[in-house]
Amino acid sequence: MMRKFSSLKIGCFALATALSYPLFAAPPVFEAKIIAQYPSADAYQAIAVDGSHFYAINNTRITKHDKQTGAAKGSWGGVSGVIAGLMHLDSGVVVDGKLYAAHSNYPLWPMKSSIEVWDAEAMEHIDSHDYGVLLGSMTWIDRFDESWWGTFGNYDRVQTGADHPYGGTSNTVIVKLGQDFSVLQQWALPEEILARMTPMSNSGGSWGADGFLYLTGHNYPEIYVMQIPATGSILDWVATVVVPGLDGQGIAWDRTTSARELWAILRNDRQVLKIQMPELPLTAASQVPAQR
Repeated sequence: MMRKFSSLKIGCFALATALSYPLFAAPPVFEAKIIAQYPSADAYQAIAVDGSHFYAINNTRITKHDKQTGAAKGSWGGVSGVIAGLMHLDSGVVVDGKLYAAHSNYPLWPMKSSIEVWDAEAMEHIDSHDYGVLLGSMTWIDRFDESWWGTFGNYDRVQTGADHPYGGTSNTVIVKLGQDFSVLQQWALPEEILARMTPMSNSGGSWGADGFLYLTGHNYPEIYVMQIPATGSILDWVATVVVPGLDGQGIAWDRTTSARELWAILRNDRQVLKIQMPELPLTAASQVPAQR
């Protein structure tokens, strides 16, 4: 069932969101609308989407659904427990019939990460790229500008039985990857965004056709619109999109339509959301800076 939010509530939330940032750092705030909602028991970590299906991603299970009806069409993995050595799947993307998903050993220490690959048609696991102990816990993977992109998350949260933060949120890094998934470049997030993500980290990421990178945390019903800086090592924060009811987690642009549709999940209710994103009166840089 669709949730409805009044324009007054949305406007008040957008205003409160804008006022909660320091004035010198506040980017423009826009509003998005949830236009469809589908139940899925595996809508817990993230989402991926292609021309005819969406893929609800849980820690050790992925369920494929018809994009029009929401009907389940196949799955991989199990409901609980470590499956085939995988324990914490996260945001993914479908490219050329293959579903790529970030994976980590969260909340174990030291942090280890990998990229896992499935045949999207057969829902069979077909490949893996192991990072071992590197920059943190990988939380999302995407394809843009003929490169792979992702985030290695770190956390201020202290895990049960530990005496130190799980990497430290400020150590979260957005990375550009080569064809072999090797790390080519790294960028940090602005302090104001890190303050909103703590004690967690950047959970989801997806590049829009407009040339902006859209990021989510775990705490707020917000999507941060980012741009790779021409110089420096900190992403430029250019806008915020408010989605009332969203609770962070993974996101995925639907690149099979020109209708600016973004997919997300409502983790607490195990729902998959299709979101109508606003047109942004902003112009992205025409080209991502080359490797330095």
